[in-house]
Amino acid sequence: MLPAASPRQPLRVHDLVHPVIAGLVSVIVNYGGTFVLVLQAASVAGLSPQLTASWVWSLSIGVGVTGLLLSWRLRAPIITAWSTPAAAFLVTALATTPYAEAIGAYLVSALGFVVLGLSGGFERLIRLIPPGVAAGLLAGILLQFGSRAFAGLNVDPWLAGLLIAAYVLLKRFTARYAVLGILLLGLAFLLARGRLDLSAVTAQLASPVFTMPVFTLNALLSVGLPLFLITLTGQYMPGMLVLRNDGFRTSANPIVAVTGLGSLLMAPFGAHGFNIAAITAAIATGREAHEDPAKRWIAGGGAAGIGYIVVGIFGVTLAALFTALPPTFIATLAGLALLGTIGGSLATALADARTREAALITFLAAAANITLLGIGGAFWGLVIGLAAHALLHGRLQRQLPAVAARGNVTPVEKANA
Repeated sequence: MLPAASPRQPLRVHDLVHPVIAGLVSVIVNYGGTFVLVLQAASVAGLSPQLTASWVWSLSIGVGVTGLLLSWRLRAPIITAWSTPAAAFLVTALATTPYAEAIGAYLVSALGFVVLGLSGGFERLIRLIPPGVAAGLLAGILLQFGSRAFAGLNVDPWLAGLLIAAYVLLKRFTARYAVLGILLLGLAFLLARGRLDLSAVTAQLASPVFTMPVFTLNALLSVGLPLFLITLTGQYMPGMLVLRNDGFRTSANPIVAVTGLGSLLMAPFGAHGFNIAAITAAIATGREAHEDPAKRWIAGGGAAGIGYIVVGIFGVTLAALFTALPPTFIATLAGLALLGTIGGSLATALADARTREAALITFLAAAANITLLGIGGAFWGLVIGLAAHALLHGRLQRQLPAVAARGNVTPVEKANA
C-alpha cells in the first residue's frame, strides 16, 4: 500500500511553468539520448515493425502511468524510465535468445522487483548509505553528462557554443528560465539551419501486440537474472540516491513495487522493464525545477508522465522525432540542465571534512565508469565508496531518512537560498 500523501496545496499558473519544463526536458533527453538502444535491440531481435511499435507503446505508457501515479500519490518528483543499461544489455542478449523466451525472462525479473518492493528490503539497504558517499556517487555518475555539454564544442562548436553562451547569459539575467531558453533557442537554430531530418518520421498510432511468454532456464539465467541485477544496481540505486540527495525522504518500497508491477503487466507487450529514473530524474528534483520542493512533483506527475503517454499513443512516430535531434544538442542540453545538481552533490559530498576522503573516492570511482562482470559503473562506484568509508571509519552507520520533501530542503539548498 502506498504511504499517505502530504496535504494538497493549491497550484497557481506560475507554479506549473518550471516543473513542466523540467519534466519535458527529461522526456526529450531520455528519448533523444537513450531510446536508440531500444530500437537497436529490436533490430537485433529481428522484430517486425508491429512488435517494435508495441515495445515502444508498452515502455512509454508504462513509464508514463507509473510516473503519474507515484508522483501524484507521494507528492515527490518520481520520474520513471525504462532501464537504459538493460536496453544496452539486450542489444547483445536478444541476438541469441528467442523473443518469446525473453518475454518470459522479463516477467520473472519484474516479479522479483515486486517482491523486493513489498518486502521492504531495498529501503533498508538505501538507509545504510552515508550521505557523503551517496552525494559523491551521484556527482560521479553525472560528471560525464556535465562534461559532454562542453565536449560538444569539439564536434559541433556553433551549436554547443550557442547553447553554453545562452545558458550563462540567461543564468545571469533570468536564471529560472535558463533551461527553457536554451531549449527553444537550440530548436530555432536547428530549424533555421535545416538540421532537423524528419524524413523518417511518419504519423502512425501504436497497437499493442501480445506475445505469449515462454519460460526456459537458459533465458532466465542469461536474460532474466542479468536484467534484474543490472536494473537494480544501475537504475534503482542511483535513482533513489538522486531523490535523497535533493531532500526527499520518499520510501523506496512503493516505487520499486509499483514499477515492478507495471513492468509485469507490460512485459507481454514487449517492455523489458521500467524503474525510477536516475540521470533524467536529476533534471526534475533540484531547485531548477521549482524553488519550493513541494511543487516539484508536477514535473513527474504532470509533464513527464503525460509526455511519455503521448509518445506511447503515437508509437514510433514521436520516438523517431526525438531521435532525429542531433546528439550534440541532446548532450549539451542534458549537461547544462544537470549543472545545478552536480554542483549541489559535490558541495554535499565535500562538506563534512571527516567523511570527505570516502566521498571523494566514491566520486572518482563512479566518474571512472568501471565495467566489470557486465555490471556498470554506478554499482562499482558505490561498492568502492562503501568499502572506503567502512575502512576509514570502521563501520557503516544506519542513516536516518532525508528531510521531508514538503517544505524542507537539503543543507546545500538552504545555503544557496
